[in-house]
Amino acid sequence: MATRGRVPSLRRDFRLLWVGETVSGLGNSITGVALPLIAVVVLDADSTAVGMIAAAVWLPWLLVGLPVGAWADGMRKRPLMIACDLVSAATLVSIPLAAWLDALTFRHMVAAALVCGTAAVCFNTAYHSYIRIVLDGRDLLEGNAKLQGSEAATHVAGPGVAGLLAQAFGAVTALVVDAVTFLISAVCLKRIRVVEPDRAPDEARAPLRRQIIEGLRFVGGDRYLRPMVAWGALINMALMGYQAVQVVFLVRTVGLNPAVVGLLLTSGSAGGIVGALVATRVSRRFGTARGLLLLQAATAPFALLLPMTTAGPGLLLFATGAFLVGIGVSVANIVVGSFRQTYCPPHMLGRVVATAMMINHSTIPLGSLLGGVLGDAVGYRPAMWIMTGVVAPSWLILVMSPMRRDHDLPQTREPE
Repeated sequence: MATRGRVPSLRRDFRLLWVGETVSGLGNSITGVALPLIAVVVLDADSTAVGMIAAAVWLPWLLVGLPVGAWADGMRKRPLMIACDLVSAATLVSIPLAAWLDALTFRHMVAAALVCGTAAVCFNTAYHSYIRIVLDGRDLLEGNAKLQGSEAATHVAGPGVAGLLAQAFGAVTALVVDAVTFLISAVCLKRIRVVEPDRAPDEARAPLRRQIIEGLRFVGGDRYLRPMVAWGALINMALMGYQAVQVVFLVRTVGLNPAVVGLLLTSGSAGGIVGALVATRVSRRFGTARGLLLLQAATAPFALLLPMTTAGPGLLLFATGAFLVGIGVSVANIVVGSFRQTYCPPHMLGRVVATAMMINHSTIPLGSLLGGVLGDAVGYRPAMWIMTGVVAPSWLILVMSPMRRDHDLPQTREPE
């Protein structure tokens, strides 16, 4: 009877986590549009300044990602996540307040981006460990699929909602809506009833540097995690590389208006939703390892359709390529994330997640810079060919790993 009695509570706790993250994800998508709009409209910022604000959001992963992973392993996850939500809400509210007082500055915008980025590092590191606690180690694949699907859906809806809010009430007011989403997330987390296990005393006493090194060694020395991280770093660089130039490519080379460009760019997010819907089914039908490899081999090469895009019927090439690549990336995020949560010891999970995400995110600004430089140097269509040419065969990194011999990814780590 005790086991049966826990199931509704677990479902309730996961629903709260799911709702909170979906609402917060929608807010983040709104911010992605609202911040640049505020910088341009209120501060009359140029493209370089807008780029600096965008970079400030990702910079904390490089600066504090590893120590945060070690720190999060030694503390309770839910209070940390709630604190991050509250800090983000307060920081975002400070921007419209300053704007309404005619006191908003570029430094304020960059500082806010850094604070929100740091809060995101802490939140996401704890969040990936907390999913395992909320689901009690069960149904992780299905749970991650739901969360990934919601994330993809917010990427589709967020920019549109942000545009409507900015048009109706102004970009500054749109940022207030985002602050409210963080408060909703905090309330949902506060209502979760699951009890977190006590931290290990020996881990709490270990020096921070030693814990960081242990996380790096765990990822770098593992035959499954190492190629996954390498693939993630490469695919992120290539994806951001062509995404950095795709808008200019579609407008100046293909000759599209902004409305059509916006519609085409939703194709990738729509693919992410479909990927979340099919990830569990594919994994159960083919196995988590084999299904992951099959999906990557079947979707990544379609990135080469993007630089073939022309006006008229040729727009279907871009939509199809972005849609299929979105499916592959979404399924990979779900399978790899679920694998980490079951494969890594609980006391190491925060460090493993932080190490993997720090490495993967470190290539994002590099890819953006490379794509932009290539666009100016060789042209927009050739730059698209170069970067999508990296995406197409990237799955071979996974094929060269031990998972090529597996039906399912292992549940626990075995000695090599």
